[in-house]
Amino acid sequence: MSEIILKGIPAAPGIVIGKAYIYGKEDLDVEKHPITEEQVPLEISRFEDALIQTRQEIIVLQKKIAFEMGTEHAEVFDAHLLVLEDRMLIEEVISRVKKEKWCIDFIFSEVLKRYASVFSRIEDEYLKERISDINDVGRRILRNLLGKKRKGLSDLEEQVIVIAHDLSPSDTATMHKNKVIGFVTDIGGKTSHTAIMAKSLEIPAVVGLEFGTEKIKNGDRVIVDGSSGVVIVAPDIETYRKYEVQEEKIRSLTEVLGSIRDLPSETKDGKLVSLAANIEFPEEIQTVIQHGADGVGLYRTEYFYMNRKDLPTEDEQYEAYKNLAVSFKDKPVIIRTMDLGGDKFISQFDLPKEMSPFMGWRAIRFCLARPDVFKTQLRAILRASSFGNLKVMFPMISGIEELRKAKVMLEEAKEELKARRVAYNDRIEVGAMIEVPSAALTSDILSQEVSFFSIGTNDLIQYSLAVDRTNEKIAYLYEPTHPAVLRLVKSVIDAGHKANIWVGMCGEMSGEPSLAILLLGLGLDEFSMPSASILEIKNVIRSVTYVKARAIADEALKLTTGFEVETFLNQKLKEVLPDIYGS
Repeated sequence: MSEIILKGIPAAPGIVIGKAYIYGKEDLDVEKHPITEEQVPLEISRFEDALIQTRQEIIVLQKKIAFEMGTEHAEVFDAHLLVLEDRMLIEEVISRVKKEKWCIDFIFSEVLKRYASVFSRIEDEYLKERISDINDVGRRILRNLLGKKRKGLSDLEEQVIVIAHDLSPSDTATMHKNKVIGFVTDIGGKTSHTAIMAKSLEIPAVVGLEFGTEKIKNGDRVIVDGSSGVVIVAPDIETYRKYEVQEEKIRSLTEVLGSIRDLPSETKDGKLVSLAANIEFPEEIQTVIQHGADGVGLYRTEYFYMNRKDLPTEDEQYEAYKNLAVSFKDKPVIIRTMDLGGDKFISQFDLPKEMSPFMGWRAIRFCLARPDVFKTQLRAILRASSFGNLKVMFPMISGIEELRKAKVMLEEAKEELKARRVAYNDRIEVGAMIEVPSAALTSDILSQEVSFFSIGTNDLIQYSLAVDRTNEKIAYLYEPTHPAVLRLVKSVIDAGHKANIWVGMCGEMSGEPSLAILLLGLGLDEFSMPSASILEIKNVIRSVTYVKARAIADEALKLTTGFEVETFLNQKLKEVLPDIYGS
């Protein structure tokens, strides 16, 4: 068999080489049997017993996961229990059995298919992915109706890379890290339970491969590169050796990085910077702490709005933000107010379909237009600020007018809490996310009215270079090292420092080792990134002097193309850490 290279969505970083284990859909063939009027009560009774049995199974599983992995992972199954209590679904099954006189197995499977079909047509990406909850519970109920048992991933006897069309929350929650060393799925995205669990368990994973289960066979040797989203089936000797070296490097590097976890993020000549984490889900908190983060540089709050059909209440948000504050104690936690729109459409807000959604009615623009929703979030953040070092940051600020309007609403939220005699930190720090060229070019003006900047390079690059970062056809134009991008970043850092405020970065640039030296040399105060990158960046920073980093940055700014800058920085990284990046 010749080598096959497949491309999917990177779900959890790392490289793993191992044997493929095809975890297929279980055989739950349902036969269509007619029943008599007299048999209807018996069929309904069978259905009710299956619901009870399924509920008991889920509760037992939920308690097991809570004990072994923490309550945040066990909460996944709350959605499963809600499916079991869905009166519309239950009543539809019972009504159809009475009317159509077919066996309960068949009727339930038909209703389940209809529900799955409805959810698959929902445009909201997060809600669409919740179809796995319905399918997972549905298969459990069918299994109990048919009296069948299924061998799960917890029963594996050897180390394997799991290949599946999809992995349900039950599957991922019960897999053991010492047996499942990596996994690949045909479907799923970065917000799926599968991806979240993979990151938490630190198991290399690739999702959204489409045809993985068709191209890969049981027992095939497979390489999974969870950082780039690449899966290689039956690698040739050259490829295998190449990745084997990389895998060993990662293993060795992991040991080295573990030894510096509790050491400060400072250069050889004593320049101290902060290394924080970008997080989106409550499940990530413990992982961030385990990686020795100095705090949270970006907490994306869109999760609250993407996980439901209704709007989250002030109390719900307050509890989540309070949990963050308490978890990180005196370490800073920057909460970005909702950045909805663009590629994050939420059905309940009826956001318009736009020709250019990334430049449309989104983020702070939406918030200022919906003060009822915005101030609910602001009050929740303020209330939670009494329990820790919370900061608030406004996204997609394009000018001073938007910033001032947002700050006015924050003050109004404070007054409303004061009237309710609710405690909050009146001196909570306010920051602006610099991700629009107009904000970068007027950062000297904005710096007079905030406590900090955080540069969002993902959007700043695409807006500055006119490159849609989701468009594969022009992906080659998306250059973080483009001279224009570097000049904008430098201007923001310089403006912030001139106004005596600190400047951070929460875009993907801050988690790149070769760019870390450049950003350090430009004077960046805080690097915020996925938690898995923190120790690697810390190692880079601890291996160079600030004087040398500044010299490297000065030299990089003289280069004329992004390719030249990238080549130059990679060479400097090899010089700083030859044992890790030298080959």
